Amino acid sequence: MAIIGGLGPDTSSFMAESVHVYKIPQFTYGSFAQEDIQITELFPLYYMVPKEEHQYTGLIQLLLHFGWMWIGVFAFENKEERFFQKLQPLLSKNGVCLAFTQKIPQHLHLEDLSELLDSVSTISNKLMDQKSNVFLVHGESISIAWLRTVMFLRDPENKESASFRKVWIVMNSVDFILMGVQKNWGLQLFHGALSFAVHSRDIQGFKNFLQIIKPSTHKDGFLQEVWEQLFDCSFSNTELSSTIIETCTGEENLENLPGPLFEFQMTGQSYSIYNAVYAVAHSLHEAVRSKSQPRGIQRVEFANLLPWQRVKVGKIDPHIPNAKELIIDGEMIVWHPAFNQVLPISLCNDHCSPGYWKKGLEGKQFCCYKCVPCPEGKISNQKDMDDCFPCPKDHYPNKEKEGCILKLLVFLNFEETLAIGLASAALCLFFLTSWVLGTFIKHRDTPIVKANNRSLTYTLLVSLLLCFLSSLLFLSQPGKVTCLLRQPTFGITFSVAISSVLAKTITVVVAFMATKPGSQMRKWVGKRLAFSIVLSCSLLQVWICILWLSTFPPFPELDMHSALQEMILQCNEGSAFFFYCVLGYMGILAIASFIVAFLARKLPDSFNEAKFITFSMLAFCSVWISFFPAYLSTKGKAMVAVEVFSILSSSAALLGCIFLPKCYIIVLRPDLNSFHNSRKKKPDSIFIEKGNFTDYELNATKENQGLRQ
Repeated sequence: MAIIGGLGPDTSSFMAESVHVYKIPQFTYGSFAQEDIQITELFPLYYMVPKEEHQYTGLIQLLLHFGWMWIGVFAFENKEERFFQKLQPLLSKNGVCLAFTQKIPQHLHLEDLSELLDSVSTISNKLMDQKSNVFLVHGESISIAWLRTVMFLRDPENKESASFRKVWIVMNSVDFILMGVQKNWGLQLFHGALSFAVHSRDIQGFKNFLQIIKPSTHKDGFLQEVWEQLFDCSFSNTELSSTIIETCTGEENLENLPGPLFEFQMTGQSYSIYNAVYAVAHSLHEAVRSKSQPRGIQRVEFANLLPWQRVKVGKIDPHIPNAKELIIDGEMIVWHPAFNQVLPISLCNDHCSPGYWKKGLEGKQFCCYKCVPCPEGKISNQKDMDDCFPCPKDHYPNKEKEGCILKLLVFLNFEETLAIGLASAALCLFFLTSWVLGTFIKHRDTPIVKANNRSLTYTLLVSLLLCFLSSLLFLSQPGKVTCLLRQPTFGITFSVAISSVLAKTITVVVAFMATKPGSQMRKWVGKRLAFSIVLSCSLLQVWICILWLSTFPPFPELDMHSALQEMILQCNEGSAFFFYCVLGYMGILAIASFIVAFLARKLPDSFNEAKFITFSMLAFCSVWISFFPAYLSTKGKAMVAVEVFSILSSSAALLGCIFLPKCYIIVLRPDLNSFHNSRKKKPDSIFIEKGNFTDYELNATKENQGLRQ
């Protein structure tokens, strides 16, 4: 013998305590937590439905599938505590919040009318929650009747049901039943509800059985009670009450009943009972057939159990891995008409669009937040992101801060207006210097060219040519070779130019001192002194550059941070120390040249360059002193442009201050460029050529001695 029965855990538990003494197995068709009843070998209770945990898993996946993160829950009192203990951690783990939790009374206590009215008012207010469009119902079938009663009391004329916009999710084996007076109310309130139910299928002959079954042919007291409830009639006139106006004939047709009142198809509970009967039958058959096997009831394993609904829209298969048990076809779901067949949204607040992030509100659940724009330099490319994140180094955020754009690769090149202007200036100055050099070579035997050592003049002009050309290296695309050559080439050529200027001023001073009677400086006059000064000063700069290139050489790099929307291709100097050593050494040479030239500016000489060198060094130092703050305050292309401008302007200052006055005399005033005029003007003039005093110089020396006598 076996017992089939027990929809809820309480009923099943009471039955099991009674029958387990007699070793009678019990088959239950209710879906509830199996740990509620401690099953042992002496407590044979068999479940015909899947575990309750599968419903929780399916619920979470259903909420995540439709993006419902803000839901309200109605649960039967005395059972809600265990339900929330299991549900709450799953909801929190998956980012779902409860807008409210409301108990549904399990029993009506009419004697306490005020408490009943308070419950009805509270439930009614929760039903009208504006933000939560999804309600979860946990309990038994009477829960639906309770909610429908509350809605009727709020809206007796059923005016609000058409505009009532809610999605109902029903747990457990809850039927959408209507009892007694509720038969005429309808179930428009629950239109579009989703329900978790046990697998069911059509059984051959079941529909025919319902069509022919009658209380008159099946003498069953239970069938008569069901008949009276379904058709609101009575078989006994003595039991008629004032509310019953008809007598049951027993010939009424079940097919004429509305669907909510009588399910003409086999429900999940009925199908579980059907399977339980066959489980018992198969077990008995096996026990009779095989005497060798121990007698008793064997557990029957069924195939994958699928959920059901009026309309099947999906299934939960616990055997599917990777937490994808839920398979749902959203196109088959017909939502409540008030949603206009648009996917319902149930959130505490609107989604945060890309470009924003969710900032929690103090004192509120984590599902309630405000949308804050992403900070500068960060984006969010999805809805409802917890935080913004930076773009890759070679990208930058777009204006909406919802995506990244590839940065442009930029460097100062010949295609830009600024670079074209600087390159044009460099070439113009190069050709101007070439013209000056050609002019000096053409008039090399004139006094103004002979003065102050022709070799130094040619060396200075050639170094200036190289300085103007070296600036073009800064305007080309940074590469390994160009980065290696830029600063050393510029530093060495400038050092040669300034060394030549320094040698010129020292030569003037030495030559003047050598004209004095008994002076020991005569042996220093000549090419040897000038050559030694240029060579020693230039070699020291060459040594600094070699040490720089051998230890921390410059290299090309991409600067991702200086500009928001650009990648700057530039030369990393490798060592800032050596870079400033090169510039500092040139500054020392320039200051030394300025001091010597300033001291020699009033020495008697028709073609004394000291004054011009003083002005040129003053301009040179001014340019490079202003270079440092400008260079350090700029980035990228502007930094390169500042250095190129400094190179061109300081080189132009040397060219203009020293050579243009001489070119003016050579080209436009050749009458001043003669020995005769220079002697008439200043008989004490000094000319230095080839390291020896000329006849004119010796005569001038004698004249100087006679004047002094």
